[in-house]
Amino acid sequence: MQNEYKDLLKNIKEQIQSAQFRAMSAVNRELICLYWNIGKQILENQEHEGWGSKFIDNLAADIKADFPDITGFSVRNLKYMRKFAQEYPSFEFVQTVSAQITWSHNIALIDKIKDRS
Repeated sequence: MQNEYKDLLKNIKEQIQSAQFRAMSAVNRELICLYWNIGKQILENQEHEGWGSKFIDNLAADIKADFPDITGFSVRNLKYMRKFAQEYPSFEFVQTVSAQITWSHNIALIDKIKDRS
């Protein structure tokens, strides 16, 4: 009876850990896709509308005003989102490859990309 209980407990713990990992992966994937979409919109508006650097400052302030309890939308991070969309123009790539690593790892890769011009 004791061995059966230990096996059951082990199995349940493995299921919990597996579900936690899948949940964290899904959240990470959604955040990466959200950040890419925001970055793409910033990039497009700055290119087509000619909005300057204050656009990102204003956007960060307005997001903070509307969502005071969430983080991740600072001027610095919005600029990273823009650069992320610029460096990875293919959403399919972002969904399949970039979404498998964390945002901080994506930022580290972006920082290592040299100016291509």
